[in-house]
Amino acid sequence: MPLLPPIGLEIPCSSLAINTPVQIGTAKVTVDFRGGIKHRVDANPNDPANSVRLRLVGFKSTAEIPADAGGGTLTFEQGDVDADPKGILRLTQANPPKFECSMDLRTCTLTVERPGEEPLVLTPKGEAVLVGKVSQYPPKGDLFQLQAPVEFVDPEKPDDIAAVLQKFPAKVGGL
Repeated sequence: MPLLPPIGLEIPCSSLAINTPVQIGTAKVTVDFRGGIKHRVDANPNDPANSVRLRLVGFKSTAEIPADAGGGTLTFEQGDVDADPKGILRLTQANPPKFECSMDLRTCTLTVERPGEEPLVLTPKGEAVLVGKVSQYPPKGDLFQLQAPVEFVDPEKPDDIAAVLQKFPAKVGGL
């Protein structure tokens, strides 16, 4: 039985990131993101025997900004579904199976919606990679973490950091 998922399979997973620290402008808030991720499995020509590429074909996670921080909503979601598949699921050990899974979130946006204000749609300034070590795929409530904090900018002001996702401790799948 193959350990890697078959090419072409689409895999939906739930996602829950509790106590996620986010800096919006100068304000620091802690929010709970809830949502889901969907991947399509693609061949990895660089390492076909031990890994597959994961094309992000659906990602959306929302959180309520606490009222004492001004209220509103944060939406972290996929922007470009046609981007190259940068995510990788790599078999690191065959028995018992262990995998490393990385998800490239550079095509995602962070939308900040505040009462009485126009929504602010931000894009990552640099890399945005979510990584998890799992014993099966799809994951069953496994923890994924950002490789590094992600800075977000307004595309019209690319030198001004508008928000920073400090961490994104997401439990993925089986929730």
